[in-house]
Amino acid sequence: MREYLKFYIDGQWVEPVELKTLDVENPATEQVAGKIALGSAADVDKAVKAARKAFASWSQTSREERLEVLGRILAEYQKRFGDLATAVTEEMGAPASLAQRAQVPAGMGHLATAANVLKDFKFEDERGETLIVKEPVGVCSFITPWNWPLNQIACKVAPAIATGCTMVLKPSEVAPFSGHIFAEIMHAAGVPAGVFNMVHGDGPTVGVALSTHPEVDMVSFTGSTRAGIEVAKNAAPGVKRVHQELGGKSPNIVLDDDAFAKGVGRGVAHVMNNSGQSCNAPTRMLVPAKRMDEAIAVAKAAAEQITVGDPNGNHNLGPVVSKVQWDKIQGLIKKGVEEGATLVTGGAGRPDGLDKGHYVKPTVFGNVTNDMTIAREEIFGPVLAIMPYSSVDEAIAVGNDTEYGLAGYVQSADIAKARDVARKIRAGQVSINGASDMTAPFGGYKKSGNGREWGDFAFHEFLETKAIMGYAPKAAE
Repeated sequence: MREYLKFYIDGQWVEPVELKTLDVENPATEQVAGKIALGSAADVDKAVKAARKAFASWSQTSREERLEVLGRILAEYQKRFGDLATAVTEEMGAPASLAQRAQVPAGMGHLATAANVLKDFKFEDERGETLIVKEPVGVCSFITPWNWPLNQIACKVAPAIATGCTMVLKPSEVAPFSGHIFAEIMHAAGVPAGVFNMVHGDGPTVGVALSTHPEVDMVSFTGSTRAGIEVAKNAAPGVKRVHQELGGKSPNIVLDDDAFAKGVGRGVAHVMNNSGQSCNAPTRMLVPAKRMDEAIAVAKAAAEQITVGDPNGNHNLGPVVSKVQWDKIQGLIKKGVEEGATLVTGGAGRPDGLDKGHYVKPTVFGNVTNDMTIAREEIFGPVLAIMPYSSVDEAIAVGNDTEYGLAGYVQSADIAKARDVARKIRAGQVSINGASDMTAPFGGYKKSGNGREWGDFAFHEFLETKAIMGYAPKAAE
């Protein structure tokens, strides 16, 4: 049983102003795995004031000083690799192999990327007599989700550290263990007091306090579109900068060529990864109508090879994170059947042989039309909707016919055609044939959010722009 009953504020582990606790469930066993203290507005106020105090000196540090701190954080993170992987598996059910191969390395990757970007990042630019200066935005509040906990913490914290900002983190109360260990890493790395602070808590209390606090300059939120809208409303009276990475319903357009079967198989694997709990999952697969039967056959075979079970065992998928999430997914699977989609494999209920844990069957629907609920709503589970198209133009139109715009995917043996389709997809990040890049900007169009994370684009989210005119006056003639 883990007990994380203190918060990290001003370089120290401190007691809550008033102790209230929350039990944290292991979704594989449905048993309590630990407890955390739930913060209050008073705890947030202490953390924000510590960050504000630290900003005066941290914002003036040199590139070299911040590089040294990032290096120490990365070294301590690597030391705690095993602890982090165990925590992620326990708190949100990621298979141990996925935790070790992707969940924990993702955080490490963002720390290393931020350090590499910082080495050459241009904070100043002389334009005639004027100097354009990029300066840290100030005190930042970070509200992070449970699905890729370390990825989302590190992709905010690393560029904030690199640009000279100070911060208060609220990890998800659903999966808080890895976030707590991350705070221990920051302490062990000797991050100056007040630069990084962490308060556990829920959205309605700590999240709202972080969004509304008058001394917070920027709020960065990752989560559902519904919650992101509330964060923006709460931040608006303070005219804070708001960065949001929200929901998605990403199209995956498979073109009619020799890479068809491979593209379908790749799409199935991508959707099912992390039990479908990824905002950029390619959940809408668009295939030529004449090849729907072939797509169904390939997808069925691929999905039925996926094993589901104990995340500490040799399985591809663990549980989804909670009973609330499980119930939502089950309701949407039933809705797909009711609305006339072809249930290819999977369906409602737990997989055979599993009588406890929030496990979901890898599910594929075929012959899905764009008006069906499973084509419109973000399911956030291992559920794929295969949709027909009669022309590539129709595929692009259907792909773009969504309130979201986080990601898009194209599968093709013809790179020229794939590039053309990719340019026409209205989304913040488009992948051709499974390509990925941790330095590429990540973020969405439309209701998928605003702003960008990852690589050098993340730095700009944490910087203000100042013009100093007359900085370099012309010499008198």
